[in-house]
Amino acid sequence: MEFKKSPDGGWGWVIVAVSFFTQFLCYGSPLAVGVLYIEWLDAFGEGKGKTAWVGSLASGVGLLASPVCSVCVSSFGARPVTIFSGFMVAGGLMLSSFAPNIYFLLFSYGIVVGLGCGLLYTATVTITCLYFDSRRGLALGLISTGSSVGLFIYAALQRMLIEFYGLDGCLLIVGALALNILACGSLMRPLQTSSCSLPAKTAIENIPDRYSIFSEKENNLEENINILDKSYSSEEKCKNTLTTGDWTQEALYSKTSPAMVHIKEPETYKKKVEEQTYFCKQFAMRKWQLYKVYCGETLSLFKNKVFAALFIAIFLFDVGGFPPSLLMEDVARSSNVKEEEFVMPLISVLGIMTAVGKLLLGILADFKWINTLYLYVATLLMMGLALCAIPFAKSYVTLAMLSGIIGFLTGNWSIFPYVTTKTVGIEKLAHAYGILMFFAGLGNSLGPPIVGWFYDWTQTYDIAFYFSGFCVLLGGFILLLAALPCWHTCSKQLPKPTPATFLYKVASNV
Repeated sequence: MEFKKSPDGGWGWVIVAVSFFTQFLCYGSPLAVGVLYIEWLDAFGEGKGKTAWVGSLASGVGLLASPVCSVCVSSFGARPVTIFSGFMVAGGLMLSSFAPNIYFLLFSYGIVVGLGCGLLYTATVTITCLYFDSRRGLALGLISTGSSVGLFIYAALQRMLIEFYGLDGCLLIVGALALNILACGSLMRPLQTSSCSLPAKTAIENIPDRYSIFSEKENNLEENINILDKSYSSEEKCKNTLTTGDWTQEALYSKTSPAMVHIKEPETYKKKVEEQTYFCKQFAMRKWQLYKVYCGETLSLFKNKVFAALFIAIFLFDVGGFPPSLLMEDVARSSNVKEEEFVMPLISVLGIMTAVGKLLLGILADFKWINTLYLYVATLLMMGLALCAIPFAKSYVTLAMLSGIIGFLTGNWSIFPYVTTKTVGIEKLAHAYGILMFFAGLGNSLGPPIVGWFYDWTQTYDIAFYFSGFCVLLGGFILLLAALPCWHTCSKQLPKPTPATFLYKVASNV
């Protein structure tokens, strides 16, 4: 299917608007799940570690399943995937209102809603990239703020709905709001030509060109097809002769007798089986070759010490940096902060500052005199220090200030693609980014339960957030050490092995 040239405007701005609202509607509740987390603790009476799995799965499953999401969008298109995923998110939220226990929530809210959000994120980013080329960075920046604005609004909205309608009513209303994703998906007009060009070759002819490995068999393709054509024509001739009863001497000599028909049919079938077996072997060997190439490229990525350090840093960052968005409300309650002091939910503060951080850090990354890798390291180190300071915050004001700082630093997601590109190059960006997102999703899934288990063990969040801060600081220092320029100078100063030289004495007749 051929796509038109990216218009960089026009209907593309409608795509940006509906993608913004799609991320707003789908990520609003999962990112503001901290409000629901407190209610689930009271409703089911489970431990904080087990209950935290619900919110962590809702955020991590989409990243873990990113390869599957990419295949779905590539196969079916952004519009069908968005409409289907809208049903998933809305249905998962509504099902969660009928949850009899925490295990049902792990499926309905954690897996169903999380997978739907992952599909929607991939669909919105893909179709936005199709509609924009020169303004792609601006368009992606605009739609990415939808999730942060959703976190800001849904934190207050869900708290208000719980006060008026209870936890079950809140989930039903939020699920009904998510049905508006269907309207957004219907406006995602695919960017494609109206007429698709016919393939130059038939399907049978395309198979050897795509999957053939051994070149010595490529020239036998037309000969094999001619054999099949001749066998088909001889079969048709035999059938016509048998039905009409035209037994002439010429027909007898042309090998169309009933005895020869029974001999010819197994031969034709055998040749067809041989052709199909040959094609299947070529296809399987080609797939195996591609798999070995993929594994080789993956190993070559990890030979880059900065990429290996980046992989460790993003994992540790999500293990330690994601729990505040889920647990900050419960931290305030554990610190005996009264609800009358809450001017705004702490998650709302974190959400709006995340949007500000994405925009400002993205602007800073565009300056040529700023090294984006060192900027990312700086956000990690400051994030680790802010997490270690949470146990010392005992009032709403200090918790709100720390929530704002953590939210702003969490906006470093906007510069993470720049850092990955600087590390591995634009030609390996897709491969490397997919690997990093998988481990980011793994960190998202493990972080909140680990912090919750620390609380269940010690009955305080102090050690839990010391652990979170240590994880982020460790990742930042590892990345900083790997990115220091002294490594490059040391590698340049290593003596290169001198090439072997061979001296030949030329015989002289003099």
